[in-house]
Amino acid sequence: MRWVTKLIGLLGMLSAMASATCPAWSSVQARQEMEKLDEKLTQWDRSYYQQGVSTVSDTTYDALRAQFNEWQHCFTPGEELQQPQLSTQGKALHPIAHTGVTKLPDRAAVMQWIKGKTDLWVQPKVDGVAVTLVYRQGHLAGFLSRGDGQKGQDWSAKAKMIPAIPKTLSGPLANSVLQGELFWKRDNHVQNVMGGINARGKVAGAMMRQGDPELLNELGVFIWAWPDGPAEMSQKLDVLAQAGFPLTKSWSKPVKSVDEIASLRESWFMSPLPFVTDGIVIREAAEPPGKYWLPGSATWVIAWKFSPAQQLAEVKSIEFTVGRTGKVAVVLNLVPLQIDDKQIKRVSIGSVKRWQNLDVVSGDQVLVSLAGQGIPRMDEVVWRVSQRNKPQPPEEKTLTPLSCLYFEERCREQFIARLAWLSSPSVLNINGVSLRSWQQLQQHLHLAHIFSWLTLTQGELSQIGGISAARVAHLWQQFTQARQQPFSQWLMAFGLPLPRAVFSTLPDSQWSHLVARDELSWQKLPGIGAGRAKKLVEFVNNPQIAALATFLAQQGIQGFIDQ
Repeated sequence: MRWVTKLIGLLGMLSAMASATCPAWSSVQARQEMEKLDEKLTQWDRSYYQQGVSTVSDTTYDALRAQFNEWQHCFTPGEELQQPQLSTQGKALHPIAHTGVTKLPDRAAVMQWIKGKTDLWVQPKVDGVAVTLVYRQGHLAGFLSRGDGQKGQDWSAKAKMIPAIPKTLSGPLANSVLQGELFWKRDNHVQNVMGGINARGKVAGAMMRQGDPELLNELGVFIWAWPDGPAEMSQKLDVLAQAGFPLTKSWSKPVKSVDEIASLRESWFMSPLPFVTDGIVIREAAEPPGKYWLPGSATWVIAWKFSPAQQLAEVKSIEFTVGRTGKVAVVLNLVPLQIDDKQIKRVSIGSVKRWQNLDVVSGDQVLVSLAGQGIPRMDEVVWRVSQRNKPQPPEEKTLTPLSCLYFEERCREQFIARLAWLSSPSVLNINGVSLRSWQQLQQHLHLAHIFSWLTLTQGELSQIGGISAARVAHLWQQFTQARQQPFSQWLMAFGLPLPRAVFSTLPDSQWSHLVARDELSWQKLPGIGAGRAKKLVEFVNNPQIAALATFLAQQGIQGFIDQ
């Protein structure tokens, strides 16, 4: 009864933690999407559990299985959550059932679970395939896959080919049932660097397929349960170590607080280990008799998994952004997710062409990770919804390095991007003026072109709603100081298509000198080929560029006055 009470409490806690984000689908679409994903998950289960072939990464499978369960919460809340189709066509009955392990999401949930518990131990959550080892009269009499927890496939013949599995035992283990993880042995595997390397699939494949004797030599076994064994954990570990299962003792640590648990979890995530792991397992030393073990019944043990390097995210919407040169980039707006200590709401996927090739729309599921310097990146589209509603991207033919120098409503985004560029520290260094500042200025003062801000007065700036006198003074001072920037910086502000290194060595000090250059003259500068030379001639002779140069001359800007 004590175990039943604990189970009820644990289920209540998990229910309180559940907070699925529900898609805005009709009942018809929800049924369609769930049936489609259910079919795919079942197909993967059959390949994995019946054929030993992993056709999808563990990360993708686990994420989509969790997603399907979230959809169940949303659209069929009364139904029992679907579990993996574990059937391996195995008919061998486990002497003691595999209970499975409930996974808790975070430190707070772990802290809640350990309240009132004593004699707690932490082990790595070794990433492999769960098995049962049966010893009778000192000999290995059975080796079963987990299967559905009650019945599994008899792998006894394969077990004889695995050197890491003791074939004979004596003493307390001569007649015993052990449960553990068959894993792929690794040298100095650092989880946070190397990830899961699909270890689970490799082990399953080796056991399910005929042959693979070489890989069997690379398998080890980590015993994590000895039902009806010694009551004292230390005694249990000693006996296992002496019998040929030393890893259990080496990697089982007593703990008394959530701080100790978290410290071990972090250490094992960052340190070299002899196996792949995906988290930690926390267990009480006291366990109920094995005859009461049933799938899903374990209240004395839980898992706290590592935050995966990749996480599944739902695409909320597709956004097209236009840069100062007219290039269109595609951004996926995501249902917010957390990777490490970073919340991610959006990720850029590059050009319109790449977006079209990826074929991603709202509602799709994508894998997201952090690249260098913590920048989010999309690694893969792992699930596509049936309804493919694709937004229309901007017409790229009308957006060029020479478009939107003057404001038009159709090119608002490129115009603002130009302003943000010219005010950046590496160009005119207009301090304290952000993209949002330019949006606000354009909304209230209707700048005609990219240099119209040079003529703004303090009185005009004060007309912007909600702006303080100090802010007005600061903006006006910054705009005034920008006039003193050297000629080369104003050329950058224009967007003159020169390599950055050439600006500092450009011999010309007057705009008229640039206009006088022909293509051959441009090609004499370092890094300028025929194609770029042609673009430079077109640029300086463009009518709108010429008009802006005249405007800068009227404003007394150095390098433009003598034309």
